[in-house]
Amino acid sequence: MIMQSRKGQGFLAVVLLVGGVVVAIGAFLAFLAFSSTDSSYGLQSSQGAEAAASSGAEDALLQLARNGSFSNTSGYSVQVGANTAIVTVNQNTPSTGFVTVLSTATVSQRTKKITVVLSENPQTNQVTVVSWQESK
Repeated sequence: MIMQSRKGQGFLAVVLLVGGVVVAIGAFLAFLAFSSTDSSYGLQSSQGAEAAASSGAEDALLQLARNGSFSNTSGYSVQVGANTAIVTVNQNTPSTGFVTVLSTATVSQRTKKITVVLSENPQTNQVTVVSWQESK
């Protein structure tokens, strides 16, 4: 009887060890699957936010091309598919004769900002891009 209980104890230890290894491998595979899915979803969100922010900045450039004195310091929204960009246009910022456009878009907690500084010729109302910067 003692010999059979020792065989059972050994078998139980092997089963617990193998079961623990299987559970550890399963948890690791689940983590890899989740991590991969989260990374690709984050990349798509980031690209969507960048596209919306760029579209908002380009909309402001279009508004300024139509009306050189266009200004909107409180911000207006530009709908880009399912995403929205908030755009502000400040005349004479950072100095006289310049226009600063700030376009911000957030998609699934990923935020992109685009700041465009423009130079405006008061005689011809021609607008020239001085800088275009993207940031998080």
